[in-house]
Amino acid sequence: MERKHIGQDMKEVYRKKPLIYKFIKRTFDIVVSAVALILLSPLFAVVAILIKKEDRGPVFFTANRYGKDMKRFPMHKFRSMCVNAEEKLKEVLKDEDKNGMAYKIDNDPRITKIGNFLRRTSIDELPQLLNVLKGEMSIVGPRPIGTTDMEEDPYDMQRYVVRPGLTCIWQISGRMVPWDEWVEMDLDYIEQMNVWLDLKLIWKTFSVVIAQDGSR
Repeated sequence: MERKHIGQDMKEVYRKKPLIYKFIKRTFDIVVSAVALILLSPLFAVVAILIKKEDRGPVFFTANRYGKDMKRFPMHKFRSMCVNAEEKLKEVLKDEDKNGMAYKIDNDPRITKIGNFLRRTSIDELPQLLNVLKGEMSIVGPRPIGTTDMEEDPYDMQRYVVRPGLTCIWQISGRMVPWDEWVEMDLDYIEQMNVWLDLKLIWKTFSVVIAQDGSR
């Protein structure tokens, strides 16, 4: 795929975004994540009980992800896989599962019964509201990914000049796209990001979640 942003310094593009926009975005992140964590606490409790009931393993799964300026941070999710999922990864990962630096495994046998529901509804992602509150993530931004081989292509790495997000253009676009196209979506967002685009992506995300077109 043609690299549309060759010659652009995305770090400089982001630096030139209005300070008022950056202030509004961070304030929105803090308010929304704090309120959501409070309102969703009963749901969190029910999900925790169901996860524990299925296999008595830990409720949460935490994995290191790359954030803004390539700083690693612990990203939180409700555990949707078996307890020893990381150990079994090499057994189920095939070459065709790799998509650039990311990977996606169809019909992953490591997913639990409750985990399948959590993934279809995207409920498994809700603990990342804590990452948003802490300033490690944003409501809207390029998705943090689990990597296979970290090939540090400078062009691709430009997606890390902003905080990763709960949702993004890729998240509402069917997601079955090649890595190069995924990168272009993220760079398009960084180039165009503003309050109205953020609100538009959040609104479209609700439509995707309601349709249960989750990240699977």
